Amino acid sequence: MGQRASRVAEELRKIVTEILHKELSDPRLGFITVTKIDVTDDLRMGRIYYSVLGSDDQKESTAETLAEQIGYIRRLVAERLNMKFAIEIRFEQDHSIDHSFKIDEILKKISDKEKKDKEE
Repeated sequence: MGQRASRVAEELRKIVTEILHKELSDPRLGFITVTKIDVTDDLRMGRIYYSVLGSDDQKESTAETLAEQIGYIRRLVAERLNMKFAIEIRFEQDHSIDHSFKIDEILKKISDKEKKDKEE
């Protein structure tokens, strides 16, 4: 990603975060965090990675809500992002946080087992 694309990605992250937290009042939207944004070098497409804290049902309902609201979010982004054309956006769930929780849990189990083995 080039320097201009990086600047646009950072501005897009700020705008999308504000929209999700302050302007979408859908109760199906879980506790969502924008984790990363990739923008193509031609600035036509942005991939928004997000994570949701909660159960699988909350994650699913958040994904459905984002899919339903994508047009509204894109319109607001186009109004606020000072560009010639409206950037196409896609939301993709970021599973890296879930993976890190699982790894942490596994490491904790290993550590607990080692402590237990030393005590015996």
